[in-house]
Amino acid sequence: MWETKYEKSAGLTDSKLSYCPGCTHGIVHKLVAEVLVELGILDRSIAIASVGCSVFSYQFFNCDAQQSPHGRACALATGVKRVLPENIVFTYQGDGDLASIGIAETIHAANRGENITVIFMNNAIYGMTGGQMAPTSLIGQRTTTSQDGRDVAHHGNPIKISEMFSTIEGVAYLERVAAYDPKHVINAKRAIKKAFQYQMENKGFTMVEIVATCPVNWGLKPVDAMKWSKEAMEPVFPLGVFKDKGAK
Repeated sequence: MWETKYEKSAGLTDSKLSYCPGCTHGIVHKLVAEVLVELGILDRSIAIASVGCSVFSYQFFNCDAQQSPHGRACALATGVKRVLPENIVFTYQGDGDLASIGIAETIHAANRGENITVIFMNNAIYGMTGGQMAPTSLIGQRTTTSQDGRDVAHHGNPIKISEMFSTIEGVAYLERVAAYDPKHVINAKRAIKKAFQYQMENKGFTMVEIVATCPVNWGLKPVDAMKWSKEAMEPVFPLGVFKDKGAK
């Protein structure tokens, strides 16, 4: 007699994911979906899709969703949450969207302590638009707009969003995680669940930053991309909890 051991989360639609092999967007989508179901909040959750590789995330999350202009996800989320305060509102954003064009909207939402959750995918590059240098690109990293590698004198240093946001009073919870192996995927899910739980408890702005991959624009095979995210990105973007107002 057959017994089902695993099945697709009810938090995801039947649409096939459009992400490239080795991209961690699919993994994180799965984690968010599972958390929404496990917390019993799927039917009152509203996703805010950003512009970038995650632009079609509203097709994958099995809940209500809105599409925001580039970088304005937190501004839109603020409006939705204030009109519908009993709903769970979250944004899903990449580093080009959040750390570049949307940095002002995100900082001010955090500073106001908006009771929303931000899922921040940091893969150190602009994924959807051709692999340009992002605010989070590493020193020496070659991109289509830094073909000799990112140079501090010309481009500055990578922006460390979690470290920056940890100084903002309105932030209730902030953690940086990874998804390159099962151990870290499990920890990422724990962090995502905690962020949503804090929103349910009206504690304020929560964000989980995920050190992500982009095999195509990095020019790496999927397995090598996972290795690069650990060996190259993690030293620059160390994992850990940067703020937790609910911790004892």
